[in-house]
Amino acid sequence: MELVESKLHPPPARPGIVPRTGLVDRLLASSAVPLVCVVGPAGYGKTTLLAQWAQRTAHRVGWVSVDQHDNDPAVLLSYLAVALDRVEPIDPRVMRRLAAPGASIVGAVSRLAAAMAAMTQPVALVLDHVELLANQQCLDAVAELAAQLPRGAQLLVASRARPPLPVALLRAQGRVVELGVEELAMDRQEAAALLEGAGVQIDDTEINDLIKRTEGWPVGLYLAALALRAGAPPTTAGPGFTGNDRFVADYLWSELLGQLPPEQVAFLTRTAVLERLSGSLCDAVLETTGSTSVLASLEASNLLLVPLDRQRWWYRYHHLFQELLRAELDRREPDLVPELHARAASWCEANGLPETAIDHAQAAGDSDRVARLVWSMAMPAYGAGQVDTTRRWFGWFEDQGLLGRFPEVAVLGAWLQALVGQPAAAERWADVAEQAPVAGTLPDGSTAQSYRALLRALLCRHGLDRMRADIRAALDELGSGSQWRPTAQLLEGIGDLLVGEADRADVILARAVEVATAAGALPAAAIALAERSLVAIQHEDWRQAATLAEQAEDVVRVGELDGYVASALVHAVAARADLQRGDVPRAQKRLGRAARLRPLLTYALPYFAVQTLLELGRAYLTLGDVAGARAVLRQARDILRQRPDLGILSEQAQELRSKVAAVHGATVGVSSLTAAELRLLPLLPTHLTYAEIAERLYLSPHTVKSHATAIYRKLGVSSRGQAIQRLQQTGLSA
Repeated sequence: MELVESKLHPPPARPGIVPRTGLVDRLLASSAVPLVCVVGPAGYGKTTLLAQWAQRTAHRVGWVSVDQHDNDPAVLLSYLAVALDRVEPIDPRVMRRLAAPGASIVGAVSRLAAAMAAMTQPVALVLDHVELLANQQCLDAVAELAAQLPRGAQLLVASRARPPLPVALLRAQGRVVELGVEELAMDRQEAAALLEGAGVQIDDTEINDLIKRTEGWPVGLYLAALALRAGAPPTTAGPGFTGNDRFVADYLWSELLGQLPPEQVAFLTRTAVLERLSGSLCDAVLETTGSTSVLASLEASNLLLVPLDRQRWWYRYHHLFQELLRAELDRREPDLVPELHARAASWCEANGLPETAIDHAQAAGDSDRVARLVWSMAMPAYGAGQVDTTRRWFGWFEDQGLLGRFPEVAVLGAWLQALVGQPAAAERWADVAEQAPVAGTLPDGSTAQSYRALLRALLCRHGLDRMRADIRAALDELGSGSQWRPTAQLLEGIGDLLVGEADRADVILARAVEVATAAGALPAAAIALAERSLVAIQHEDWRQAATLAEQAEDVVRVGELDGYVASALVHAVAARADLQRGDVPRAQKRLGRAARLRPLLTYALPYFAVQTLLELGRAYLTLGDVAGARAVLRQARDILRQRPDLGILSEQAQELRSKVAAVHGATVGVSSLTAAELRLLPLLPTHLTYAEIAERLYLSPHTVKSHATAIYRKLGVSSRGQAIQRLQQTGLSA
């Protein structure tokens, strides 16, 4: 994950910044209030205020400056954890278990809140520019953190628009401080200090007139000061700054940029395509030299260029200023914009910033570079829990109508959709991959055809014989160093196991464990060990089965794979070994972990899903939990209807159904929750209403209420609060 260090620090203090003493004092006097919301349009000094407060408060302060890349729960939660860790080290396991495809956001936030509560002294956390968060899960995570703050902790949020936090509830409890435009507007004393700091001398009448026309808008006052310093008359500087961006842009050009040398205007507008600026990056984008000196000069003379570190290596433009400069660039040199982004993409790729390179390559329309970068980055990003980031990358190809040009991207997209439990999307992407012409060799030395064959085997859409043939074809053409070779060998072993060749499968799976471990492909290693444990169970070698299951659990633990579909089979097989030893509490805990992942078990990975569900069913039957066994068998039946040719699994499912049918008088319990009901569980412990939960799950409120009623009945409770407690007891709550 590309962590940007400068996002974890407030802007350094520097000359020319007007102290907001009154507002800072107000915040300091509210140190016992858990939530602070600073809300106002661009240019009202929200960042400056919180930075000045951070300098004076007795709290230890963690800081996160939000940007567009944080629209992924894994990314945002990682920044929050790192920010807290900088204040006081937190348990590394919290850092590693924040987000995964099957992980609960509320569970991750609860771990962060617990880490804050465990700190030796109070801590405060600042989230700046929250308006850039559009991802609903990320917004819910911030709201949930506000709701779960431990005693003594503070959360300070700055945003252009009111963030969706439980402010009304906290306001009623006197647990929130709110600062808006009225409070943030500069008074006469502050305005005079700002003008003086900008090197502008005007009389009191002109100051009062300027304050009236700008309505105390700090950036409006500062832009007016720059225009005055550049030679604009006081009677025209800063008329009517009320947030009309088009008008401000016109004003900026006519009164400010129009006064600057052309070469400085070109530097400002052309580098505005960059979210962060450094001398080397600007040199590359402008195809020039000396940008480091230009940035230093601009920073010394202009508060709208913000240093991001004390070494003055990285800067950014004030967000409003950047928006205005970009608009000016689009008017003056629209044809140059793609080329500027292309140069930025080349520099970022060469300097170890591949995710930023993808952004610039997309803006440049350089689909070849985007495809190459996404090909190398998608699976590592998925491994880091960045599911929404990968979806955004793949969505770009779909939006641009480019999937047919890049079948290897379509293959990866289908693969990832399968892993996150989206079978219809996986099939759609797989169809594109099948229809596109495939030729040539990929960067890892594999043929493009080998990846298409591997995808067909993974999805198993055409039966077991075709799956095994596709695996053989893939293994013949995969490069020796391909990251997919461990998966291919795993699938080869599974294919043999499904046709009843258990001994042959065990040899291949043992080799798959070695190859996967050496390659760092931990999910493949964990599954291969679990599959070997299944072979041992078939041979009634329970000692070997338990040993292999524990090894698989160790891989899941080391790799922090609990929220990934790969761990579902591991937990189910380990639970069966526990039950054979008579360790019922441990088995039930593992069954709870596996059950949380049942929504990810779909016909996109049919053999894996059915294997896992059958192992869960056998475990439930051993426990006498017939209702639970019936629930997972129904899910397995639905998958087998979609994918009937899964070898011995169909026979095993029928055999287990017969055993379950012979047992009467089953009690409905937590294990009998359906996959649809399980999807609702992670949202029950949140602050969300049923109507809001319905929006998150794209369901009707009536459906959500029906699911909730069924959950309460199966948990044996009568309220949401009791349900949450019961989920924690059963291990179904992350």
